[in-house]
Amino acid sequence: MMFTKRATVALTAGVLAASVATAQQDQDLQPVIKSANEINQSAEQSQEKINSITDQIETKLQKFKAINKEIEGLDVYNAQLRKQIDNQQSEMAALNKAIDEVSVVERQITPLMLRMIDGLAQFVELDVPFLPDERAERIAGLRTLMDRADVAPSEKFRRVMEAYQVEMDYGRTIEAYSGLHTINGEEREVDFLRIGRTALVYQTRDAGLQGRWNKQTNQWEELPSSYRTQITKGLRMAKKQLAPDLLMLPVAITD
Repeated sequence: MMFTKRATVALTAGVLAASVATAQQDQDLQPVIKSANEINQSAEQSQEKINSITDQIETKLQKFKAINKEIEGLDVYNAQLRKQIDNQQSEMAALNKAIDEVSVVERQITPLMLRMIDGLAQFVELDVPFLPDERAERIAGLRTLMDRADVAPSEKFRRVMEAYQVEMDYGRTIEAYSGLHTINGEEREVDFLRIGRTALVYQTRDAGLQGRWNKQTNQWEELPSSYRTQITKGLRMAKKQLAPDLLMLPVAITD
C-alpha cells in the first residue's frame, strides 16, 4: 500500500508537470498561431485582390478584343468609303465635263429651235388651212417660250418636238370641228371636216351649202349638192356617230 500511494503521488506529480509544460507550450505557441492566422487572413485578402485584378484584366482583355474587332471593321468600312469617294470624284469630274458640253450644246440648240419654229410656221402657212387659230396660237406660244429664262432648254426642245408631233398626227387623222366661214360675203356657222391633209370641206348647219379647199388654187370653192350626203356622213363618222366607211369626196391632187 505504501508503494501504491507513492506511485500515485509520483504519477500525479508527473501529470501536473506535463500539464504545466503543455500549458507553457500553448502559451508559447499563441504568438505563432496568431501570426499564422494573420498570415492566412493576409493571404486571403491578397487572393481576393489577385482575383479582382484577374477579373479586371479579363474584362479589359475582352474590351481590347472587341475594340480590335471594331477597328478591323472600321478599316474595312473606311476602305470602302475611299473607293466610293474615288468613284464620286470621278463622277464629279464627268459631270463637270458634261456641264461644259451642255453649255456648248445649249448655245447650238437654241438657234436650231428657232429655225425649227420658223420652219413650222412656214409649213402651217402653206398647209391646208384647218384649225388656223389653234395652230397659230401654238406657234406663238413657242416663240414666247423661247424668250423665257425660267424654262430649261430641254423643256423648250420638248415643246417644239411636241408641236411637230401634233402636226404629223394631223396627216393621219379625221376630225370634225365647228367655226365661222365667209360664204358669198356673209359669215356663216359651218362644220368643217378634215380627212388627213387630203381633204378639207365644210357644210353649213342646215346642210344647204358645202364647199372644199382647193389646194391647187389655194382658194375655197363651192361643191355641188351631190356631195351633201357624203359630207354629212363624214362629219358623223368624225364625231364617232357612225362606224368608219367609204366616203366619196374630192381630194387635193399634188404634182
